[in-house]
Amino acid sequence: MKTAVLSIVAGLLATAVNAGPSLERGAYLVRGPAGCGNCHTPMDAGGFVADQELGGRLVEKNDAFTAIAPNITPGGAVAGWSDADLARAIREGLRPDGSLIGPPMPYSMYRGLGDDDLASIVMFLRTLPAVDNDPGKSTYNIPLPPAYGPPVTSVSAPAPGVTVEYGAYLAGPVAHCMECHTPMGPQGPLLATDLGRGGFEFHGPWGVSIASNLTSHEDGLAGYSDDDLRGMIAQGLRPDGSPMLPPMPYPFLARMTDDDLSAIILYLRSLPPLPDAG
Repeated sequence: MKTAVLSIVAGLLATAVNAGPSLERGAYLVRGPAGCGNCHTPMDAGGFVADQELGGRLVEKNDAFTAIAPNITPGGAVAGWSDADLARAIREGLRPDGSLIGPPMPYSMYRGLGDDDLASIVMFLRTLPAVDNDPGKSTYNIPLPPAYGPPVTSVSAPAPGVTVEYGAYLAGPVAHCMECHTPMGPQGPLLATDLGRGGFEFHGPWGVSIASNLTSHEDGLAGYSDDDLRGMIAQGLRPDGSPMLPPMPYPFLARMTDDDLSAIILYLRSLPPLPDAG
C-alpha cells in the first residue's frame, strides 16, 4: 500500500512538472518574473499605461543606440507572425525576414528559456487586446552580429522548486537578472568571468542607476539577510525603507510566488564573491 501511494504521488508530481504550455503559466511569466511590460508597455507620468499593455515604447537612448521595444500585441509589428516566428524572435532575436533584433533584449538569457515556458509566453501574448500604437524603430550606431548563436532546437527547464538550479533558471533565462547585473563587454555581458558583479549603467527620467553587485562578496549581498533581499527584489525597498531606482521591474517581481523568490535568493547566495566592477 505504501509503495502504491508513493507511486501515485510521484506520478502526480511528474505530471505537474511536465504539464505543458498553458495560458496561466504564460500570464504568470509575462506579468510576473519575466516582466515583459517593464520594457514593452508605454509609460506616462503616472507609470505604466494599463490600457496599452505591451504596446511598445522607447527603452534606452545613448551614444550606441536608441532602443525601442516594439508593440508585441496582436495590433503591433508581430501581428502577421506565426507562433514559431514569435518564439524564435523571443529566444533567438531573429525576425521572420532574418534580420536581428538588437539590445537590450537579453538574448544571452532568453536562449535558455524552456520550450514549455516559451510556448506559454507566446500563447498568452496571442490573447492580449490589440493596442494601436507605433513606437517607432530602434537605431544602432554599433555593429550587430549576424546571430546571437546557433539555432536553438529544444530546451528543457529544470523542475520547479526551491533549489539553486531552478533559482538560476529564474534569475537567468526567465527574469534575466544576471544580464543586467553583469558588466558589459564588446560582445555582450561578461557572464563567463564577471557574473553578477554589477556596474552596468541605465539612463532614464530618474537619472542614472547602476546595477548592484549580486554576488556573495562584501561589496554585494554578504551584509543582507534573506528578508532584506525579499524587500529589495519584490518591493524595491532597501532595509532602511528608502526606495531603489528603476529600471528594476518591481511591480512585476512583486507577483512572484514565495517559492520562486526563495529559489532566486538561494541561487544568489551561491554566486562566487566578486568585488564591484571597476
